[in-house]
Amino acid sequence: MGQQRAPKQDLRPRVAPCLTYDSDMARGWESKSVEEQQSSADLTASGAVLDAQKRFGVERAKRERQKQELELQRERILSSRTSSPVRRAALEAALADIESRIALLA
Repeated sequence: MGQQRAPKQDLRPRVAPCLTYDSDMARGWESKSVEEQQSSADLTASGAVLDAQKRFGVERAKRERQKQELELQRERILSSRTSSPVRRAALEAALADIESRIALLA
């Protein structure tokens, strides 16, 4: 019966019970957060694809409108009649410019 051992000291810091870290609960919340982040990323990626398709459609419609405007201008120039050589030269230059811009859009 000789020696009595000193009781082991608990070296962990003392914290109020409400402030302790509950690893089981935290793990559950973390996995839900990860799941939400992944689904959010999926939605963002699909949204980016839709935005790109929408942007492409808008750009295509814009090019079509520009082409229609140029074709109307071309028709107006072709239907113009003039006896002035200066006016005729200006119309021919405008027609050449319009046709080159139509070719760029096509």
